Amino acid sequence: MPKRTRSTIRRTLVSAAVAALTAVFVTPAAAQAAPRESRPVYSYADAVRESVWVDTGLDEDGDGRTDRVAADIVRPAEPARQGRKVPVIMDASPYYSCCGRGNESQRKTYDAQGRVVQMPLFYDNYFVPRGYAFIGVDLTGTNRSAGCVDVGGRSEIQSAKAVIDWLNGRARAYTSRTGDTPVTAGWTNGRTGMIGKSWDGTIANGVAATGVKGLRTIVPIGAISSWYDYYFAQGAPLYDGGPDELAGYVESADARAHCAAVRQKLADGSPRSGDWTPLWTERDYVEDAAQVRASVFLVHGMQDLNVRAKHFGQWWDALGRNGVRRKIWLSQTGHVDPFDFRRGAWVDTLHRWFDHELLGYDNGIDREPMADIERHPDQWVTSTVWPPRSTRAAVLHPAAGSRAGVGTLGLRPAAGTETFTDDPSLSETDWAAHLTTSTPEKAGFLTAPLRRDLRLAGSGQVTVTATPTTGSAHLSAVLVDVGPDTIRDYADRAEGITTLADRTCWGESTAGDSACFKETAAKTAAVDYTVVSRGWADLGHYAWPAAGGPLTPGRAYTITLDLAATDHVVPAGHRLALIVAGTDKDLIDPPSTRPTLTVDLSRTTAKVPLVGGAAAFARATSGGGGGGAPAPAVLDGVRAPGATRHVPTG
Repeated sequence: MPKRTRSTIRRTLVSAAVAALTAVFVTPAAAQAAPRESRPVYSYADAVRESVWVDTGLDEDGDGRTDRVAADIVRPAEPARQGRKVPVIMDASPYYSCCGRGNESQRKTYDAQGRVVQMPLFYDNYFVPRGYAFIGVDLTGTNRSAGCVDVGGRSEIQSAKAVIDWLNGRARAYTSRTGDTPVTAGWTNGRTGMIGKSWDGTIANGVAATGVKGLRTIVPIGAISSWYDYYFAQGAPLYDGGPDELAGYVESADARAHCAAVRQKLADGSPRSGDWTPLWTERDYVEDAAQVRASVFLVHGMQDLNVRAKHFGQWWDALGRNGVRRKIWLSQTGHVDPFDFRRGAWVDTLHRWFDHELLGYDNGIDREPMADIERHPDQWVTSTVWPPRSTRAAVLHPAAGSRAGVGTLGLRPAAGTETFTDDPSLSETDWAAHLTTSTPEKAGFLTAPLRRDLRLAGSGQVTVTATPTTGSAHLSAVLVDVGPDTIRDYADRAEGITTLADRTCWGESTAGDSACFKETAAKTAAVDYTVVSRGWADLGHYAWPAAGGPLTPGRAYTITLDLAATDHVVPAGHRLALIVAGTDKDLIDPPSTRPTLTVDLSRTTAKVPLVGGAAAFARATSGGGGGGAPAPAVLDGVRAPGATRHVPTG
């Protein structure tokens, strides 16, 4: 899609557009020439701007009144005057006042009558002229909504679901937060699509998992699928905070004054032990994937170290098992919106997706490849289905080499052991930089240089049998592509993009809400290796993820670590490597002790999702240079991922 300027996008409504107006709202089956694309035929300047407060049916703040959530609406005026109903695009967020949305941290602004003037992001500017309503919902306990923030729990999911129920005539709404004047949504046909990045996309996942009628599609971007996995990796704490702190970060002043009991409940229900509790069950949307009725267009950064890639992998797989229609984009970025890494293609694809899912236009998007994958910065490939049908888990075995801690990786089972000592001051970048060197804090295993490209696609696992010397231990498993490349610099503060000064416009503007946004470009780094996938665990949770315990020094334990989903091609001439180590600095917290662990290689394996399976691995590694390790060298990569505040935004 070409870049749009204010002059090329702005349209006026004239009498000649009457036929186009009719086409927008006639179903394809009834139209003489079925429309394939909604057009910007409505006035954004004259759009209806109104706010309603929807009754959630819950009283989380304990004030004796059911909580109401604020829904700010921007919708075209003309359809209602002509007796036509419009679909809805909705972004439910806790960030509209505290923190802002998008690369430019936009917040909602209001006029003297309390009507929304600036709605963050481009959705309203672009889609309202095309015959959609846009609704920005303040999650319970944030901005102008009543209630309390419960971080992905019943209250938050219900606060967004209630709006969809209201749009479909199943819930009540009022013209104010405390008044008694009811308001109905007679202007909509109830068909709703939810969209949002990070926490916003997480709410879309959660609402879809309720099976609510009227929700036709969701577009979760860098979204959480299970809140336990946001705070823990199989018992290993990812950060030192919890959901109670996150609630305090986004809640309104009113919620801060009235919701101490809810924050305490969050703290009590999420102990730093890493044990699974009922609080996490309530916030696990993966388990409810069978209830999803909506289609899903999922977007995620494969190097997202905030909402980590495990989230999209397990959600995608669960949706597939339950027959949900799906589409996916996977970028090389960290926690970045596609508007900021592939803007023109994103707006065009999202437009066509909503036209198909909400207006019913037969534009062919459902017959296009399921997946778009960023193979190199700004270079994209497609996959008819994802993962490809020929993907199989190849079981790879680490083996000891001629030097301690520098072994080989292949299809044949091996014997022997490797030993390393946890060093919490080092990260995956330190381990990978010294993959070809004996160092005391990790064990690395490499293939010989590949004779053919090898593609990984999907989620993997690493099973480790290790004997600790102390009563606690954390483990990390990392897959690495060893070889030169230029990649997006996901460890940079902007996580793979650079913000430029020039602006392009995507929709209609008003004096208070510009449709023009700063352009971006890829921020790249030349590297000698690329981390492909990661997984972490607390060894004390070896027996049961729901509850861990102290380890017995000298006893062997076996645990399987989940590797994050990915799609990556290891080129011919490169090596695929597996690293097994302890604390991954700034990505998991260290254990209470500093153990030395002895890994039993005969009982340690990596299940790697390879296109072509084990046969593809055999072909790629056949005729290689034997079992010797390469000459020692220090490899350059991106900087170590820094410690960031544990907030699913950006």
